[in-house]
Amino acid sequence: MHLEDEIKQEKFASPEQKLNVNLIFTYYWLVDKLKNRLLPYDISMQQFNILRILRGQGNNPATINLLKDRMLDKSSDASRLVERLRLKGLVERIICPQDRRSVEIRISAKGLDLLKRIDAEEDQFTVLSNEMSKSEIGQLNELLDKMRG
Repeated sequence: MHLEDEIKQEKFASPEQKLNVNLIFTYYWLVDKLKNRLLPYDISMQQFNILRILRGQGNNPATINLLKDRMLDKSSDASRLVERLRLKGLVERIICPQDRRSVEIRISAKGLDLLKRIDAEEDQFTVLSNEMSKSEIGQLNELLDKMRG
């Protein structure tokens, strides 16, 4: 569906203005779809992002600062998110023996199992695959990268 139909606006001041509105509209559309897909797992998108970062660390622990740097949503409170994941048993916080002020975070076996269940339904999380070809997806990725400089 065209943006104009979605938001009931007939015209834009410029193609650039339409692009800005279209990107924002599409962001919220995508977030809504992903949130709904994560509901059965009782985790937020930000928590999902942290679990994926921790899994990507392999055997290496992460710090709160590393998580903040790598998170998609830079405005998220990584400490609060980690604590919620810890209470669910999805991550472990380990106080560093050399510096008791430093805390290392690792994904737990339960966290890895949750990601495996989500991964098994990965095709459900790929919302564009039915609407766009691989070539179009590649082109869109290149254009978005170019836009951010």
